[in-house]
Amino acid sequence: MFWPDLIGAAGVALLLGAFAANLLGMVEKESLAYPSANLVGASLATYASWLIAYMPFVVLEGVWACVSLIAVFRVMRQPKTAPSP
Repeated sequence: MFWPDLIGAAGVALLLGAFAANLLGMVEKESLAYPSANLVGASLATYASWLIAYMPFVVLEGVWACVSLIAVFRVMRQPKTAPSP
């Protein structure tokens, strides 16, 4: 079970890193970085859960990835605003 562990660990590291960065004020949830890290992390965790056939986490992480994908699209559709002086 070497590859599923590595893939899952990478996914969880991205999820936790994004979460911690947001809580510490290093990245805003409205930025593209936050939902993108969640999307990639949750997708990797979903795949790792699929590889070990643990369906509860496939559902959990799969839904997390789908919601993150929607958030990525919403951020990308927002009009660019000029920085305030």
